[in-house]
Amino acid sequence: MMIKYHYPDGDWCYRALHAAHAVFHDKDGKLIARAEKPTGDGLYEFEITGFELIGPGGVYT
Repeated sequence: MMIKYHYPDGDWCYRALHAAHAVFHDKDGKLIARAEKPTGDGLYEFEITGFELIGPGGVYT
């Protein structure tokens, strides 16, 4: 299972579901994702506009 994060600038990225820790609204109402750093040494937070859960066997274009 993968998660596809959508960024405010229209870009996007895929991350493994096990690296996702939380999605929440901050005090300003922005949608924030918290995920494990690619290096595996902690977490970081970033603003998103949405996300999709991508299952195995799906073809997305």
